[in-house]
Amino acid sequence: MSFYVTIARYYDAEHQDKTDDLLMYSELAAQYGSPIFEVGAGTGRVMFHLAKAGYEVHGIDIEPAMLDRARQQANDAPALKKYLTFIQNDVLKYKTDQKYPLVLVPYNGLMHFHEQQQQINVLRRLRELITADGLLVLDLPNPADAFAAQDSDAMIFEKTFLEPDTGHLVMQYSISNLDRTEQLLRINWIYDEVGGDGTVKRTVAPVTFRYFFHSEIRLLLQVAGFTVEAVYGSPELDPFEDGCERMIVFARPTQT
Repeated sequence: MSFYVTIARYYDAEHQDKTDDLLMYSELAAQYGSPIFEVGAGTGRVMFHLAKAGYEVHGIDIEPAMLDRARQQANDAPALKKYLTFIQNDVLKYKTDQKYPLVLVPYNGLMHFHEQQQQINVLRRLRELITADGLLVLDLPNPADAFAAQDSDAMIFEKTFLEPDTGHLVMQYSISNLDRTEQLLRINWIYDEVGGDGTVKRTVAPVTFRYFFHSEIRLLLQVAGFTVEAVYGSPELDPFEDGCERMIVFARPTQT
């Protein structure tokens, strides 16, 4: 069972406070227009935000369990459905003649591609989907703090939230291990759900993310046919510098 099948019903409640990037996407949408292409659309966090502002968004995700929840939300908001297109497919295999002025890979989406050739292939695919004057946005973590931190096998408490379908309290924990040679972060997410009778059901969901360094992502984009326009350290477009949390990359197709 894939990671997102396991955690799909928790995802929206777990990320309900993840809103810091939405203004950035709104401002970019106002500048570049639509349709907008989103990779790793999931349950539609970014898509619904942009649709509410009247932008047409095409979101692709390989995991049906996540898109099913997005479609359920769309059914509850019929006024937005005309702006939303959900695509259940592998972005590497998806074929379309549509070109997009704005292509988004939000909140760690590229980290699911672990192998270098796979990373180049997906960036080249996005190069095929973007208009000649379009913009690609990659939102990634700045790996510096993670690589500098001391390793620990401790189980870390993350947060509590209410599972929306049942109203059950969920306590979320994590156990992580960083392979600095392969740049792979392996996490076991642990969800302890307290039922109405007080019993606790534990769900363990392992996932692996691939970190990217600044010079590395620039080189990957260059190989894939992009030119980096800017790199920022936050969704507020603060400078990318020592100590910043994010690495938000704006890139354009290289003109030949």
